[in-house]
Amino acid sequence: MKNPKFQVFQSSKNSEYYYRLKTGNGEIILSSEVYTSRQNCLSRITSVRLNVLQDRHFIRKDAAGNYTFNLKAANGEIIGRSGNYTTAANRENGIEAVKCDAPDAPTENITS
Repeated sequence: MKNPKFQVFQSSKNSEYYYRLKTGNGEIILSSEVYTSRQNCLSRITSVRLNVLQDRHFIRKDAAGNYTFNLKAANGEIIGRSGNYTTAANRENGIEAVKCDAPDAPTENITS
């Protein structure tokens, strides 16, 4: 099995940058907002690595059978979003995966 990793990529539509955190099996467990530069995107990855260490930075959301979470920086800014989970327990598993994978995951640049 492969190791988890952050991937930095650039949109072909608008030339803006994004990151995603993938598990070792290739599942995306955290995605970013849009950034205007690669450097800003990389700075947010550094912030993710720090903020996942404290559970209070994970904001859990429940809406109409969809369970999601956001990761917030100390200043309250959203720095990562999860996908949808079908149960609260699955969402908690996703949060635990982010906590486990993000601190040491290498960054792969897949921009063209």
